[in-house]
Amino acid sequence: MSHLASDRTKLLARVRRLKGQIEAVERAVETDAECGKILHLVASIRGAMNGLTAELIEEHLNHHIRDETDPDARRKGVDDLAQALRTYLK
Repeated sequence: MSHLASDRTKLLARVRRLKGQIEAVERAVETDAECGKILHLVASIRGAMNGLTAELIEEHLNHHIRDETDPDARRKGVDDLAQALRTYLK
């Protein structure tokens, strides 16, 4: 994903926040926190993951489909996205 180099810092910050949220769930489970607190933490992870996924899909669409002039490369971009979406929606 070399085309993401300009947004790499932003993406890494999102990934690191997700990592911190997952570690918070781990700590909550280890300390036998209330179920409601753990569910809230998990819901926040889902929202953050959805935001990251949407950002990556948008970047992929812009770079590999909308702005791509080579028909073969564009077709590959569509195929890659379709495969990722099939996996994501399972």
